[in-house]
Amino acid sequence: MRSSFLILSLLLVSLTGYSQLLKSENLRCEYKINPVGIENAEPRLSWELVSDQRNVLQEAYHILVSDNPALLKKNIGNIWDSRKVSSSGSIQVVYKGKPLSAAKMYYWKVMVWDNLNHSSGWSSVQQWQTGLFSQKDWKGARWIAYEVMADSARILPSHEGKRDKNGGTNNDVLPLLRKEISIKKKISRATFYISGLGHFELRINGRKVGDHFLDPGWTNYEKQALYVPFDVTNELKSGKNALGVMLGNGFYYIPKQKKRFRKLLTQYGYPKMICRLQINYNDGSSEDMISNESWKSAPGPLTFSSIYGGEDYDATKEKKGWDLPGFGEAGWKRCIITNGPPQLNAQAADPLKVFEVFQPQQITEISNRSRVYDLGQNSSGIIRISVKGKKGDTVRVTPSELLNTNGTVTQKATGSPFYFTYILKGDGLETWEPRFTYYGFRYLQVDGLQPVAISGLHTRNAAEQAGAFRSDNVLFNKTATLIDWAIRSNMASIFTDCPHREKLGWLEELHLMGSSVRYNYQVQNLLGKSIKDMEMAQVANGLIPEISPEFTVFTWGGDMFRDSPEWGSSSVIVPWYFYEWYGDKKILSEAYPMMKKYISYLQSKAQDHILSQGLGDWYDLGPNPPGVSQLTPMGVTGTAIYYYNLNIMQKIAAIMGQEQDIVQYKKMAEEVKLSFNKKFFDAKTNNYGGGSQTANAMAVYMQLVSHEDKKAVVANIVADIKKRNSSLTSGDIGYRYLLRVLEDEGYSDLIYEMNSRDDVPGYGYQLAHGATALTESWQALPTVSNNHFMLGHLLEWFYSGLGGIRQEEKSVAFKAIKIHPEVVKGVNSAETSYHSPYGQVATAWKNDDGAFDLSVAIPANTTSTIYLPAAQSDRIYEGNQLLDQKNVVYENGRAVISAGSGKYRFKVLKK
Repeated sequence: MRSSFLILSLLLVSLTGYSQLLKSENLRCEYKINPVGIENAEPRLSWELVSDQRNVLQEAYHILVSDNPALLKKNIGNIWDSRKVSSSGSIQVVYKGKPLSAAKMYYWKVMVWDNLNHSSGWSSVQQWQTGLFSQKDWKGARWIAYEVMADSARILPSHEGKRDKNGGTNNDVLPLLRKEISIKKKISRATFYISGLGHFELRINGRKVGDHFLDPGWTNYEKQALYVPFDVTNELKSGKNALGVMLGNGFYYIPKQKKRFRKLLTQYGYPKMICRLQINYNDGSSEDMISNESWKSAPGPLTFSSIYGGEDYDATKEKKGWDLPGFGEAGWKRCIITNGPPQLNAQAADPLKVFEVFQPQQITEISNRSRVYDLGQNSSGIIRISVKGKKGDTVRVTPSELLNTNGTVTQKATGSPFYFTYILKGDGLETWEPRFTYYGFRYLQVDGLQPVAISGLHTRNAAEQAGAFRSDNVLFNKTATLIDWAIRSNMASIFTDCPHREKLGWLEELHLMGSSVRYNYQVQNLLGKSIKDMEMAQVANGLIPEISPEFTVFTWGGDMFRDSPEWGSSSVIVPWYFYEWYGDKKILSEAYPMMKKYISYLQSKAQDHILSQGLGDWYDLGPNPPGVSQLTPMGVTGTAIYYYNLNIMQKIAAIMGQEQDIVQYKKMAEEVKLSFNKKFFDAKTNNYGGGSQTANAMAVYMQLVSHEDKKAVVANIVADIKKRNSSLTSGDIGYRYLLRVLEDEGYSDLIYEMNSRDDVPGYGYQLAHGATALTESWQALPTVSNNHFMLGHLLEWFYSGLGGIRQEEKSVAFKAIKIHPEVVKGVNSAETSYHSPYGQVATAWKNDDGAFDLSVAIPANTTSTIYLPAAQSDRIYEGNQLLDQKNVVYENGRAVISAGSGKYRFKVLKK
């Protein structure tokens, strides 16, 4: 039992000069600040408590919501007045006011009270704008296009026989659409709701609206398209205005161009667009401008665009002023009315944007008309090029991750050929960047006319940064950066495997790399989209394909690349992890039918409760080139994941109040465990599946090992690593669980040894071989992708192990925080932070000359348990106060201290 005296002593210590009042900050609706396009009829609200006192817990809140900011200033919530609610809830607070109207602005604020008898006063006013709830909210807007594909010519993923070779068109028209409108009154607010397939760029009066890239996000176009709302109040002016839209292909239409790379061939239709411009005037009136046959269209200067093959732009075909009022429309034709996907939803995930801009670090001349530019960093993105020349001069830019021995670029492992082409109009300095495709690259080979300037623009999902890690260990810092670049490069409108040859959403990464990603980025809305994508990808028999959206049906090797439990189980594991990290019960209830259906599918595929299909421990380190599991027998990883799913389902069923499901899944789990141990456990050697690191680690982590055998199985894991000179063998599936077990069982020193070297395949090896982003193989092979994030599991240990930032068991959304830094030889200091749903959690420690120094920040409205590496003979200080060791509880070589919110500094002095 932990010491109440110690807890009390910490409660009584407060920071000096706490004149700051309690405040509520970082108000959010559906995880966003002032969002537009909220479609939830009962949106969830959240806020963070801020106080410079310790041990602050919320005891009550009061929310006001109004559709008129003037009323809110008078503290009138005409849409919802929650009154004072006794509750500690400051996240996932469900709106319970009047029914919300579509396309309308709502304003809100909150007041909170804490356990120290403080009131925050009213917060600043925040807002949310609802989206378009149903088809009628589009006010008659229609899908319009330059031309329409015949239904018989469409190629959909379900048409397996047509996937690569058969059918297909090579239409090169990337159209421009325009419409002029007249504004005669003063605007209070204007919102443009638009979807363009595959992608669009919206322009008003000659300027691009917003800073998004590749809007809207790609999805299952047989079922859904996404729309994007823009506040265009400041873009519109009195009098005539021109609305312009450029359309690109994306995954919606992949041209059948034999001279360009294409991983797959899907053609849902030719590019099209739908929009509604809602204008509210100061006099209280409003009007809508919609997409219909009155819009005009013409081919644009983009002559080729493919998500897999690159983009070509002919500046001689530009239509100057096409997006300005008064443009002559000679040669333009009326748009054609067409159909689109049956469901339109707001793009909830953050958009893609341009982030870092990389300049050439080195230029190598290949010939008079060919140079290679080294940007120094492998990342996802596009180029920006500035050129001067005559009309018709051409420049071609070929991006790549790696170089041939002669210094030229190579795309052998990343999809070839992919390139950008720009044809000059001969009008002084011309600057261009692609609009509707991207690639993964470090090098740029420029052939033809040489540029005045060229740079690489890194593009990724604009999810906010959530955490940071840094230590005094240079290799670990470089490793964290290596992994982070792979995460960034594969965080698009889905989580992709690589940013070049595939760009597909392989699902195992969602749960295996999930914690690493969540520590680093605020991905609630992107993960929410991923879960919806899985729901739409699920087939009638319950199968969750290995990729989602399923833009192609992989039939190679039978169902090997379509039906792996380790991949499809993201449909169960990811919603559960989402709940654990963010406290979102809604995501569980919405995904529960998908989960149940998938579990039934796995049950139907199991032979004596064993699942042996799929890929197993993909890309493990064995005697052969990487691929399907080599060291771990088929069935081990799939069945272990199956058992893990069943235990998760029991927990979710309990939350859902599904008592019969709890009984069913408990019985199934017991049967699976019995069969797993019967088939894979060797009682003589205490090994699973022949003793691979993956097999033993997964058996331990999934709690398939009996209590009496666990110690021996863990010892076998450790022995196997040490006999290999502290090197790893686990692959894509197993390595995360290997690290989890080693951390949980107190072997972080061994994690350090395994990952602090560069002479065997691993992170250090990749860095030593020139990698600047995590590679697909442990060996950094040039024959596979050199920007893949599936093996980046060590980043989770940097946060949870070295940084020590974890949750207590059964905690949700970091309400109960566990601070447990792993102090290992070779690392003398580390600083780590994670912005949890309740606020910033941070640790900074230093281990020097027999003294351990730890600073901790715990956000308000949470509690924590801090585990200090200390013996009973050590002296422990908090601030300047010596703690009475007689009242300190010790567990496994740690002093255990319970503490509320606030900032603490502990010092352990060894005797």
